[in-house]
Amino acid sequence: MRRTLIAIAIAAAVALPTIGQAKTFRWAAQGDILTFDPHSQNEGMTIAANSYVYEPLVDYDKSFKINPRLATEWEQVSPTLYRFKLRPGVKFHDGAAFTADDVVFSIHRAMAPTSNYKAYTTGIKEARKVDDLTVEIETSAPNPVLLRQLTNVFIMNKAWSEKNNAAKPQDFVNKEETYAARNTNGTGPYKLKSREVDVRTVFEENKDWWNKAGKVGNVTEVVFTPIKQNATRTAALLSGEIDFVLDPAAQDLERLRQSAKVVEGNEYRTIYLGLDQKRPELQYSNIKGKNPFQDIRVREALYRAIDVDAIKRAVMRGLSAPTGTMIAPQVHGWAQSLQARVPYDPEKSRALLKEAGYDGTLNFTLDCPNNRYINDEAICQAVVGMWAKVGVKATMNAMPRSTYFPKVQSFDTSAFLFGWGVPTFDAMYTLQNLIRTKGEGADGMYNLGNYSNKELDVIIDRIKTETDPAKRDADIITVLQGHAKDFGHIPLHDQVIPWAMRKNVTVVHRADNRLVADWVKVD
Repeated sequence: MRRTLIAIAIAAAVALPTIGQAKTFRWAAQGDILTFDPHSQNEGMTIAANSYVYEPLVDYDKSFKINPRLATEWEQVSPTLYRFKLRPGVKFHDGAAFTADDVVFSIHRAMAPTSNYKAYTTGIKEARKVDDLTVEIETSAPNPVLLRQLTNVFIMNKAWSEKNNAAKPQDFVNKEETYAARNTNGTGPYKLKSREVDVRTVFEENKDWWNKAGKVGNVTEVVFTPIKQNATRTAALLSGEIDFVLDPAAQDLERLRQSAKVVEGNEYRTIYLGLDQKRPELQYSNIKGKNPFQDIRVREALYRAIDVDAIKRAVMRGLSAPTGTMIAPQVHGWAQSLQARVPYDPEKSRALLKEAGYDGTLNFTLDCPNNRYINDEAICQAVVGMWAKVGVKATMNAMPRSTYFPKVQSFDTSAFLFGWGVPTFDAMYTLQNLIRTKGEGADGMYNLGNYSNKELDVIIDRIKTETDPAKRDADIITVLQGHAKDFGHIPLHDQVIPWAMRKNVTVVHRADNRLVADWVKVD
C-alpha cells in the first residue's frame, strides 16, 4: 500500500506544472555517439554530446562570436603568446577543483598521437601553468584562429584521467576500449548518468554547475536514443515517444511541419567524394599494376558524370546547395567565384575515360556511411548509377558510422563519401586537414585520398601564420582554385539541415548542427 501511495505521489508530482519542475528532453538521430573520450573523434554529433559534459576555455555564443567559458579573460602578450585567466571556483563532477594543471594536461593530451583533435591544437608549441588560475599558450608562429580552435578543446581532470589509465586519448581507429570512452568527469552542465552503446545514453543535470544561474534552457535530464530507420524516428516523434529528431528524413518533412515543428538552415558542412591518389595500385579495383585515380582525366571524368542538380531534386528533396568548392559560404575565405561547378557532361566524361584507357573497363568500390549525413547512402546509390552511365562500375559498400570512420581514417579505402564541417569557421581548417599533403600534426589529417600538390602546400603553410587579412584571403582563394583545377576531391553540395521537434520544444538552430542541451526549453 505504501509503495502504491508513493507511486501515485510521484505521478502527481510529474503531472503538476510547478516552477523548477524537472524536465526530461528525449532526442534521437540515426547513428550513435562514437565515444565519450573528448579528444578521440573529431565528429560532429560526438563533439556535441561531449559538450554536455566537458567545457573548453572559450566557446561560441548564438552568433558564433567567441565567449568566455572556463577562461574568464585572455590577452595576446606577443604575436605567439596568449595568457588566459581561469574561472575560479569551478568543480569537476567528482568534486575536484578545476585548475591550470587540468588545462595544460588537456591541451597536451589533445596533441597526442592517438588524438583526432590535432586540427584544434595545430600551431600550439606549448601550454604551461603560470599559477593555479593562469595558463599561457605559446604558438610556434602567429596563429590568427587560435581562439576558434580552442572552442573544441575540452578540459579533462588530470588526476581522474591518470587514475583511470586515460592519460592518452582512446585509439578509436584501432578499436581500443578505454575507461574514458564510456565514463566522464567534466565541468559541464550535465553528467553522464548511463551509457548503453547503440541503445540509450542518459545525462543528468549537474546541480553544481558554475553557470547554472545563466542557463538558458530548463532541461534537467537528456535521453538520447539512436534510431537508424527514418520511418521509426518520425513515428517516435509523432507519437510523443521522443521530443526531437536531429536528422529527420527529407520525405517526412511536410508531414512533420503539419503535426510537429520543423526548423532548418544552411550547415557549414560540404559533402564530397574522395579518391585514393597515392597507392601505385588501386585496391578494391579490377585495375592491376596502376592507379587510375592518379590520372587527372579519370578524376575529371568521374566529376563530370555526376548530376548534382538531380541529386538535389530526387535524393535531397531540396536540402542541398550544389557547390564546386570545399568550403561553405559561412566559412571565412569563401568567395562566389569559387562556387561554380565544372558542368555535368556525361559525353565529355566518356571521352576522358576512353582517352585515359578506361573505356568501360574501370571497376572499384565506393565506401559510404549509412547513418551519418543526410541521405548519405542514397547519395552514393545515385552516384553509382550516374557513373554506370559512363561505363564505370562502382560497387557501393555502405556501413554504419562506427565502422566507417575507423576504416577510412586508416586509409583503407579507394573511393569514399565524406562530409566536412568547419568548427573554426575559417578556411584554414579545410586547407590544412583536407587539401595539404599529409605531414605532421593536422597537416593532411583528413586528406584520406592522399591528394598532393606541393605548390599549394607552400601557400597553405604561409596562410597558417599570415596576419595580413588581404594577403591571407587571396592565398585562400588561390589554394581552392588550384585544388579545383586538380580535381583533388569531388565536391557535391553543402547540406541544408532540418531539425524536427514537438511543438512544446524550443531550440537554437546552429550552422554547426550542434544541439546545445542547456539552451533547450521544454514547455
